[in-house]
Amino acid sequence: MKSSNHVEYAITPPKGFLSVNWGELWRFRDLFLVLAWRDITVRYKQTVLGILWALLQPVVTMIVFTFIFNRVGRIESGDTTPYPIFLYVGLILWHYYSMTLTSASNSLVTYQAMLQKIYFPRFIMPASTAVTGLVDLAIASLILAGMMVYYRFSPPLLGLLVLPVLLLCTILAAVGFGCFLAAINVKYRDVRHALPFFIQILMYVTPVIYPVKMLDKYPVIKSLMLWLNPMSGVITNARAALLGQGHFDWTIMGISFLMSGVYFVVGLYYFRNTERYFADIV
Repeated sequence: MKSSNHVEYAITPPKGFLSVNWGELWRFRDLFLVLAWRDITVRYKQTVLGILWALLQPVVTMIVFTFIFNRVGRIESGDTTPYPIFLYVGLILWHYYSMTLTSASNSLVTYQAMLQKIYFPRFIMPASTAVTGLVDLAIASLILAGMMVYYRFSPPLLGLLVLPVLLLCTILAAVGFGCFLAAINVKYRDVRHALPFFIQILMYVTPVIYPVKMLDKYPVIKSLMLWLNPMSGVITNARAALLGQGHFDWTIMGISFLMSGVYFVVGLYYFRNTERYFADIV
């Protein structure tokens, strides 16, 4: 005799353009949190320095890049901002973006055993990587706070209010592109080999180590970079918001948010329309 409290769920193929079942995602919220927490604990497990790696990576990179690009290459911030703090703002945001993109792209392969045995919304896997990176971002931001005190920078109120918008834009771009690559990575494992090279190249076409105004002499290249690479607008406006140097460009921010949304929709669309085959070919 069946219990009156018995609940049955029917698993059906996705329908519609994006066909995201938000109610189903909410029912599996505990799994989302578990996957995010597992990534956080595993990342620095059995390491000597542990969570300190979240500080060392951006700090050491800042020191090396400052010597190479500022002292040797004579690249400046473009205003009165000291180059180390100018660079560090770009580095921590880029590190979060690249880490989330990489983790999201490899998420289906990482959890392939679970993918083949049980059903749950597959979107949870790449989406949970965005939470994992927030921990490293928060820790790295402690160094930024110390640098702002040292260089006597005080962020304006508007700058603090727009930070969630900048972060949301970064998450949409990273998770959207990550979903697209994750779906491809299930079938073609070349993605995990090509992605580090692609991210390295992408960093140099993003104003991480130089101000975007350096490209004023090349308007076509500058326009393509701002339109095709949402992180260009995010990093540029983050410096204006946090350091108070220059003005927050709402037009560029709008372009970045629009393109992040496009990447998210396209990535999610491709992911949802191929996920029925993941368990068979992973």
